[in-house]
Amino acid sequence: MNKFDSIRPYKDNEVKPVLTSLCNNPDIIKVVLASKNYPLLAHLPFRNRLISYLLKNRIKDVNSIKEYQDIFEGIVSKVIKNSIKDFTVSGIKNLDKDKSYLFISNHRDITLDSALLNLILHQNNLKTTNNAVGNNLMEEKWASDLMRLNKSFIIDRSDKSKKDIYKSLHLASEFIFDSIVNKNDSVWIAQKQGRSKDGLDYTDSSVLKMIHLNARKSKKIHDYFNQLSVVPISISYERDPNDLLKTKELYLTSINNKYEKEPKEDLKSISDGITGYKGNVHLSIGSQMTFADDDYDQVASQITSSIKSLYKIHATNIASCIIQGIPVENTNFKDDQIEDAKAYLQERMHNIQDDMHPFFLSQYSNSVYKL
Repeated sequence: MNKFDSIRPYKDNEVKPVLTSLCNNPDIIKVVLASKNYPLLAHLPFRNRLISYLLKNRIKDVNSIKEYQDIFEGIVSKVIKNSIKDFTVSGIKNLDKDKSYLFISNHRDITLDSALLNLILHQNNLKTTNNAVGNNLMEEKWASDLMRLNKSFIIDRSDKSKKDIYKSLHLASEFIFDSIVNKNDSVWIAQKQGRSKDGLDYTDSSVLKMIHLNARKSKKIHDYFNQLSVVPISISYERDPNDLLKTKELYLTSINNKYEKEPKEDLKSISDGITGYKGNVHLSIGSQMTFADDDYDQVASQITSSIKSLYKIHATNIASCIIQGIPVENTNFKDDQIEDAKAYLQERMHNIQDDMHPFFLSQYSNSVYKL
């Protein structure tokens, strides 16, 4: 048994049995029926069995992670076609196809942030990444299976004893190092735990401490991160399909100091993020970074600055500032673009009470004027 078996992505020899199991899973079948791709089957008495058969037929020739990701490429391309007006990318030439990297990214959407990066890597003949995922997304086994098929590995921060948490995070740290340095496989990880719900893309030093955990007694901080070849990633969405859900969480947290997620709320966020209209989306890939400071906070600040500088501002960001009376410098947006963005934001705010409006607008304006 490999020591990483409890957290690692699935391997080629596990693909077929996992996919077969998923094809028989009632939750997966329910999702397929809800997608309305098979409207004629919805009212048939044996629809579940028929959907299962169709799914098995679809994956009959899929026997490896690469073959699964070839299908996944088509799915992500369809998401772009159906829910993104214009998807643009900068910085892909910064990457060497023979090297592996630690991609540290801002985090706005649960699945699409890494999925869009991996689509671009795949299309440019670069290896896709192993993706760090919190164990909170793994509560549903079928969701866990889908993510691990798509090269996700688990970072377990669940409520255990301090000793167990340390062991879990140490194992994740070892896996990241082993992937990049020994296996020459790149890794994607968010700059902080959870999505940026307030539009503030800062790098949490505790994430860096976790990454460095397995070598904290043997390698200096800056030497370790230089060895991992850190590349900053910044993704920006003109419209966030989950902006109202994030607003609710920010608002309730401000009142109660604690927000309890509803059952399957993360899965709903994943679904809404994938299917909801996002307007223009830009992915910025930075250059490999070099660190000189032997201090987690300084390294975190350097990464934050890089991600912030790479962030592409959209019309909604500027419009949010204008609505709040926040001064903004001259932009390249035309008046009609700003007016359309203002109309979108104001229409969204009709769905929430007035005292939630500042929490909603700050998601867009904070990207402009705050680090």
